[in-house]
Amino acid sequence: MTYQECIDWLFQQLPMYQRTGSVAYKADIGNIVLACQKLGNPQNTFKSVHIAGTNGKGSTSHMIASVFQEAGYKTGLYTSPHLKDFRERIRINDNMIGQVEVIEFVNSNKEWFTEIGMSFFEMTVAMAFHHFSKQKVDIAIIETGLGGRLDSTNIITPDLSIITNIGLDHTNLLGDTIEKIAIEKAGIIKENTPVVIGRNQENTIPIFKKIAEEKNAPLIISKARTLKTDLLGKYQVENVSTTHTSINTLIKKGWNISDENLKKGLLNVQKNTSLKGRWTILNSSPLTVCDTGHNVDSIKWISQQIKETPHKQLHFVLGMVSDKSIDKILFLLPKNAAYYFCKANIPRALDESELKKLASKYSLKGTPFSSVKKAFSSAKLKANKNDLIFIGGSTFTVAEIL
Repeated sequence: MTYQECIDWLFQQLPMYQRTGSVAYKADIGNIVLACQKLGNPQNTFKSVHIAGTNGKGSTSHMIASVFQEAGYKTGLYTSPHLKDFRERIRINDNMIGQVEVIEFVNSNKEWFTEIGMSFFEMTVAMAFHHFSKQKVDIAIIETGLGGRLDSTNIITPDLSIITNIGLDHTNLLGDTIEKIAIEKAGIIKENTPVVIGRNQENTIPIFKKIAEEKNAPLIISKARTLKTDLLGKYQVENVSTTHTSINTLIKKGWNISDENLKKGLLNVQKNTSLKGRWTILNSSPLTVCDTGHNVDSIKWISQQIKETPHKQLHFVLGMVSDKSIDKILFLLPKNAAYYFCKANIPRALDESELKKLASKYSLKGTPFSSVKKAFSSAKLKANKNDLIFIGGSTFTVAEIL
């Protein structure tokens, strides 16, 4: 198979939560256990950090990876979803896994992957673990895909577990309360392994403390820090604090990371890891920004950031997926804006006319477009140099712009 044939097979033959929704979610980790056993349990051959949470886990993963790179460590980074290229998910020192490696892995394992019914996400996790082991990374920063307890990544024995924060997202799969979701995320807490909690939330800390005590896992609650990062967006303040606390914890475990490594790592996240889609500035005149934030907690931050960003008129290119808390999100969005409702090119995307209809209940006015590209083109035509164009509502909306 060619590289493109491998990618087409990965996407088309197996369910993938990010594209199709809950039908692709598996409530067990049996397949990834079987797969890794057949591969020789590669996840046991390298050190790791495991990160879960509703928001911030992607930024925090990239920050920590950047710090380790500045400290001279060969650093693997596994994240999801990708924005443009499948290989973004699996990196070593910001080098994406090669096309040849993807081809070899799929060709070697396709037959028995099919036999045991591996999902898209299970296969990418197995591919990442195999690649990191083969390349002998010093450490791999592993971000969960969905939840924690039953996530395919949850077969590693990390040096540190991190839970960034808990919000209401994927409630149809993880539970309809903060407490239920916290229990799922807490599933990454391991025996005798420290866990850093990124946000001190009144209704989740007792849950984390109880589970940590049962597993004799030292629990560290992140404290506010003032270090700077090159990642824009007010919400990064919390992720910086979580990263700082996590690095200090890892230093105590013997990792050789200096204060200078920490500072430079935080200031060079984009350079070291190619992270995009977090208050990413695409143009300065008019100011054009995109952000992948797509749940209630992240939309609160984004709405506040927009409010504090000087501009005359707001042009909001908005595309959403159909299985989110759409009404709760629309309620939080700025009223005084011209909206360009659009539909990303994935099965889960909400129809642009339906989105416009729902938005009208919250006094959000605009025009529907059949594609993200058409919506963005219209916004650029209508915006003046002192206006603000914002693109968001979904990772997939942003992906089509970048």
